[in-house]
Amino acid sequence: MPAATSVKKPASIHKKNQKKSISYAKWGYLFIAPFFLAYALFSLYPLLSTFYNSLFENYMNGLSQVGPNFIGLENFKTVLTQGDLSKYFKNTVIIWLMGFIPQFALSLLLAAWFTDLRLRLKALGFFKTVIYLPNLIMATAFSMLFFALFSDAGPVNSILLNLGAAEPVRFLSNLWTTRGLIALMNFLMWFGNTAILLMAAIMGVDTSLYEAAEIDGATSTQSFWRITVPLIKPIFIYVFITSMIGGIQLFDVPQILTNGQGNPNRSSMTLVMYLNKHLFSENFGMAGAVSVLLFLITGVLSGIVFLSMREGTLGKGGGKR
Repeated sequence: MPAATSVKKPASIHKKNQKKSISYAKWGYLFIAPFFLAYALFSLYPLLSTFYNSLFENYMNGLSQVGPNFIGLENFKTVLTQGDLSKYFKNTVIIWLMGFIPQFALSLLLAAWFTDLRLRLKALGFFKTVIYLPNLIMATAFSMLFFALFSDAGPVNSILLNLGAAEPVRFLSNLWTTRGLIALMNFLMWFGNTAILLMAAIMGVDTSLYEAAEIDGATSTQSFWRITVPLIKPIFIYVFITSMIGGIQLFDVPQILTNGQGNPNRSSMTLVMYLNKHLFSENFGMAGAVSVLLFLITGVLSGIVFLSMREGTLGKGGGKR
């Protein structure tokens, strides 16, 4: 048999095919360009500008302006040695944990209930809307409401006095009641958002896994801890990190509730309230140093949480194959 010969296509056909093939990469870059432009303008530039300003002595002394004078890392040294940064960091973490732990526990419980088809709950849409509504209320409005409710002459103390209390409870003058009110407000504002996220994660789990577990004799509790929790762990990481970042940036609620003083005895003064004090006094160098340290603290803690929880997930068989 004669050997098969390959027929070459004319060059005109090759050119025609090349014209038909279109590269869509440039359109992809075009569509994502607005995000990077906005990020560079509103996030990256302010971040670099803050670090730059933290290297200068720049504040108001009465009516006269001092600086800007380049002093290197002296502002950071002053904040770390002479300030109460560690105390305010401790306050921030305590208040955040007081609100986050019950928030996460209740959100996970509600998510498990609302996604359990065996309970046959009715009006789920209504309940989801109700638990999410507090998230729509401004923190300032929440703070003013709680300030009025729990003041020395507020409605809560009036009820306690009518029930036989000897004297009004000074909620805003006690260390733990003040912290508790701040944590309670954060809990009420954010547990609905967390519950919605966890519900979405649970609804994304393959139902055949639950059916197989039920056939094998697993109880609903065993299915929850052995199937649901491991599979939605990435959402746990997201919720934990975003909540931690929000907790470190806690400002508006304690600022309004304690009139910016962090009373009693600065026990409810948070890191951002401390930053705001420097901005209010127009000490821009110190404010820049506190901002950079706050950024580093947030980045380091987020990285530690992400890596530790991610390694735990990979260690249980969640890695790449």
